[in-house]
Amino acid sequence: MTAAATPDWPAPVEVLNAAGTNDIVLTCEHASNHIPAEYAGLGLAPHELTRHIAWDIGVAAVTRELARRLDAPAFLGTYSRLLIDLNRPVDSPTSIPARSEATDIPGNIGIDDTEKNRRIERMFTPFHERIETLLDAREKQGRKSRIVGIHSFTPVFHGVQRPWHVGILYGQSKDYAEALMTELRRDPTLVVDGNVPYIIDRLEDYAIPVHGEDRGYPAVLVEVRQDLLLTDDGVQEWTDRLYAALTA
Repeated sequence: MTAAATPDWPAPVEVLNAAGTNDIVLTCEHASNHIPAEYAGLGLAPHELTRHIAWDIGVAAVTRELARRLDAPAFLGTYSRLLIDLNRPVDSPTSIPARSEATDIPGNIGIDDTEKNRRIERMFTPFHERIETLLDAREKQGRKSRIVGIHSFTPVFHGVQRPWHVGILYGQSKDYAEALMTELRRDPTLVVDGNVPYIIDRLEDYAIPVHGEDRGYPAVLVEVRQDLLLTDDGVQEWTDRLYAALTA
């Protein structure tokens, strides 16, 4: 039985526009940095939970606005990625990280299977079941979908500067990714590339392989550099850019 939602233990997924008419389905796994009080911040100082290690800065606002403007369903995670990463297979070493970037996560070190399974059952499984339910229903209606994940990345990682403004990550959907990059490159000031700053890897990624490729859907993951999403103007600018690319 699913536990009743409370302010400290919200429902594990925020669903927007479930009846949306667009064939695009948006996912935003790292939308929140919320950690229930009983976890005591996983032993981290409060300022650490405002960093990228806890969530993808700026993406929740972009996703909400894209869902509205596209008339597309969107699924947003409601817990910090430090509790369990919704975009990792549960058997990945980074699913519940003991270390993120250069920061140890004390509350994740040495957790037992009972606690791991609790997080899977309370956060991971219901999030993805809601997506599966929607995709199954659309298939029964004869509707196909495109999966677009919305994420952000740090401008510097382990001391290395990342020059890209946006990356489009893809596995089997090169044509779709190339089409989006072509549209984004209409602004010559942008540095746009494919499969940066990461690559899609079935061992380390979940939404694109499982909800996209396994169903034969076009599927990409959008990574916007997070320093570009720190202000309302930045969020609006990138929402406009992504909307234009996705509707071209």
